Amino acid sequence: MTTDQAVLFTLLFFVFAFLIWGRLRYDLVAFIALTAALLLGVVPKEQAFSGFGHPATIIIALVLIVSKGLSNSGVVELVARQVSRFSQSVQTHITAMSGIAAGLSAVMNNVAALALLMPVDIQAANKAKRCLSLTLMPLSFATILGGLITMIGTPPNIIIAEFRQQALGESFAMFDFAPVGLACAVAGVVFVALIGWRLLPAGCREADPARQLLDVAGYVAELHVPENSPAIGQRVRDLDAVAEDNDVAIVGLIRRAKRLPGHARLAVVDAGDILVVEALPEAIDKIAGALKLDYQAKGRDSGSLSSDDMSLLEVVVPGGARIEGRTAFALRLQNRFDVTLLGVLRQGKQFRQRVRHVDIRAGDVLLLFGPVETLTAISSWLGTLPLASSRDLALIKRHKAWLAAGLFALAILLASTGVVYLPVALGIVVAAYVLLNILHARQVYDSVEWPVIVLLGSMIPFGTALETSGGTALIADAITGLAAGYSPVVVLTLLMVVTMTLSDVMNNTATAVIAAPIALDIANRLQVNPDPFLMAVAVAASCAFLTPIGHKNNTLVMGPGGYRFGDYWRMGLPLEILIVLVSVPMILWVWPF
Repeated sequence: MTTDQAVLFTLLFFVFAFLIWGRLRYDLVAFIALTAALLLGVVPKEQAFSGFGHPATIIIALVLIVSKGLSNSGVVELVARQVSRFSQSVQTHITAMSGIAAGLSAVMNNVAALALLMPVDIQAANKAKRCLSLTLMPLSFATILGGLITMIGTPPNIIIAEFRQQALGESFAMFDFAPVGLACAVAGVVFVALIGWRLLPAGCREADPARQLLDVAGYVAELHVPENSPAIGQRVRDLDAVAEDNDVAIVGLIRRAKRLPGHARLAVVDAGDILVVEALPEAIDKIAGALKLDYQAKGRDSGSLSSDDMSLLEVVVPGGARIEGRTAFALRLQNRFDVTLLGVLRQGKQFRQRVRHVDIRAGDVLLLFGPVETLTAISSWLGTLPLASSRDLALIKRHKAWLAAGLFALAILLASTGVVYLPVALGIVVAAYVLLNILHARQVYDSVEWPVIVLLGSMIPFGTALETSGGTALIADAITGLAAGYSPVVVLTLLMVVTMTLSDVMNNTATAVIAAPIALDIANRLQVNPDPFLMAVAVAASCAFLTPIGHKNNTLVMGPGGYRFGDYWRMGLPLEILIVLVSVPMILWVWPF
């Protein structure tokens, strides 16, 4: 092993370790690794930022923007709403929603597809009074499966296609992924709809976290004591009578940003204190009126919960959101936007003390309170996804649905037939969406998942250095050595298992970048067609079903569904085995050695 190889493998080890640890954002981890590789001289400075101009990076950014345009047109939402009305039983509902999710993910980014359909699924669960945990994970898995069908459905497909272009001189076409991807998607959706959801933990955990924020026992709010409040000068225990009359429990007192010990029963209330109360929203509104308490920070005329110009909004935090890793206090939500963070749910756990100081993580469910006219816009600025299916109704341009779909279909047709280069075709669609007011110019930038772009831009030169240094050849040697004496089919299967395992514990985009050159090296050593090995990596890198961290969609449903880390393997492990059993014969049939 050369010095360069040793350095790259050491950096790669730390990338794996930090991604599994999960305390640092994956884009930061990747960029630090790239910077270290540059300083240590294992990545040439000429290639330092080549990944940001790589066609795969550009295509992924454009697909995300186009997905936002399709979302704005509302055609998918309308179809999903119609289908959800006929979802009487759990199995029927999962079958219908999974079919839509898979089909939608084939033509747009699968994260965007989940963002569109998750509120519809939650609304259907609320109407049917069933557990969200039964339907959200199947929905997430279906969107991942649907992304296998086309080149633009999932980032690993784009990465593999562009890698083939650079390595072999010709890219995979738009629908080259369809035969294998469609077989996997159909088999996977059938499994999820008929068997998979039955393997999930029985019963509703924590009374469904997405609803628990508004439950009597689960809803905690902080009420500010202004100078004219009759509570001033009274002990906290003296307020019990008023609290009982209004069906409220006073559970704490905060003074000078610090929670007083216990419930501070003997503390005398002073102006500027914050009473921590627990009750239904209506009851909190009553005690706020009875004691003349402010619902938000001092000096703000926030009105009450029942005020016509104020509203509540439940949102989920995806990876890479602006609020991820930060607090409501640090973002100054109250001072800047008149928006209050009322509650945080994390895997069924509620934070009852100073929620505005809680570091927000991907998958958390947040309860926001603020002006009706700005609440949705602030949610978008935070990078969160509303859980209410009625979100942005006024902003959806349904009369332009067919125009948006038609432009996108034309671009895909021209790109598929080779008339127009795919990034150019998608760029034209984005420009048309802006000119036709399907997309606002600001949404062009807001809809790009910049952490993913930074991750990809950082990992591509890192992966190139690993290949040119001979590092991928060493990994290829190890895999072929394990399968020595066996047929290439065994090596192909082993490569899929290794790639799936990596994707389950680190970002699937990074997995595809690293595994693609390994696949090519293995094929060259075996002196067989490299296409089946590249296709195997594309499928395996996308199919991360064992953990909530392998794919962003799994993270998104973790909070609303009340899932725990160990819940995913119940349905994910047999699904990954099924994908291997289905994909290997299909790959060998469509892409023979």
